[in-house]
Amino acid sequence: MAVRGRHRRYQPSRINRASLTVTAGGAGMALPLIGAGTADAAPEDVWEKVAACESTGNWQINTGNGYFGGLQFSQSTWEQYGGTAYAARADLATRDQQIAVAEKVLDGQGPRAWPVCSTRAGLTRDDDTPDASPERQLRAQAALSRRTVPQATPTTVPTQRESYTVTPGDSLSGIAASERVRGGWQALYDANRKVVGADPDLIHPGQRLVLRGAAPAPSKGLPRTRPATPPKAPPKAQPPTAAAQPAAPPQQKQQAKPKPKPRQERPDRAERAAGLSAPVAAGTGTPYGRAGSSWSSGYHTGVDFPVPTGTSVKAVAQGRVVSAGWAGAYGYQIVIRHDDGKYSQYAHLSALTVREGQRVNSGQRIARSGSTGNSTGPHLHFEVRTGPGYGSDIDPLRYLRAGGVSI
Repeated sequence: MAVRGRHRRYQPSRINRASLTVTAGGAGMALPLIGAGTADAAPEDVWEKVAACESTGNWQINTGNGYFGGLQFSQSTWEQYGGTAYAARADLATRDQQIAVAEKVLDGQGPRAWPVCSTRAGLTRDDDTPDASPERQLRAQAALSRRTVPQATPTTVPTQRESYTVTPGDSLSGIAASERVRGGWQALYDANRKVVGADPDLIHPGQRLVLRGAAPAPSKGLPRTRPATPPKAPPKAQPPTAAAQPAAPPQQKQQAKPKPKPRQERPDRAERAAGLSAPVAAGTGTPYGRAGSSWSSGYHTGVDFPVPTGTSVKAVAQGRVVSAGWAGAYGYQIVIRHDDGKYSQYAHLSALTVREGQRVNSGQRIARSGSTGNSTGPHLHFEVRTGPGYGSDIDPLRYLRAGGVSI
């Protein structure tokens, strides 16, 4: 249908994107995320000091430890105080948006929501009074201990869990660090490859992962089982076949080694060597140039790839990222300037894995698809342009096919 993946050229107001709908007792009520009452608002320079203490001032930080953004919001806190009206996670939101949510946290929990850094930064609120309640102190200590996992004492070792259930915002590296998995995320992935699948960066809430016991076995067990099989060769007592038996094990070893290599990395390398890559592994939806009133230009300026949210999005050619972030009707988007002077655009993304100014290669994953901005459903909107701005589009499929990509 012509309405799939439509993109109106408009910039939603800050209030529109910052509104949050709250339902209580069956009645819906729209509340602005930025409240009118700012009597307890902290100065911006104080929030900068908190961010410098929490994350060295990196407002887009995501280390996989369960805390996101410059002010290190947990995912539950980000959702509870309306942060998802801005972005799925705090590290995907702007500095001002993170501060707006932090003001609500400050109003609801007080400075002790940042138990260490609030004191260092001088973060207070007008009605803030010392609160020595045991419950508040325990909460502050628990938050601090979660952020300083490497300093845990050996007394926690006997209580280590054998399994872990994935929650929103988790990553294999974060789980491996917090649960002290021997061998890191690689060992954790080896032990749970059947559960996670082919992409170790894509895990889903509710998946149950094995943390210990089975993890070292897959990688270290293979070399040990190879020498263990020759002792079964004592039946070499038969002289006629003795000459053939020594030759068999080397052939088996040569056949066993290629088996771990069927990872489809070599095709990717071939695509990169050819110059261009497909942005996603999928067929096309709404084509380039389709006319309709749904688009401000009067026609579809790109091509749509209908893929589920979370699908890996790759750079079609090597180049440099010229923009990465929120772009109104396009939602979260990335624009790359390629070495041939052309620009590619990837819109309606759910997560970005590159930043402005970063150099990327053909076939490198740069984001995950989604349905942000003015979108009728999960898909990737892909454009190729002669310039970085709207309106300089060219046929994206013709560009890809000229570079050897078959779509």
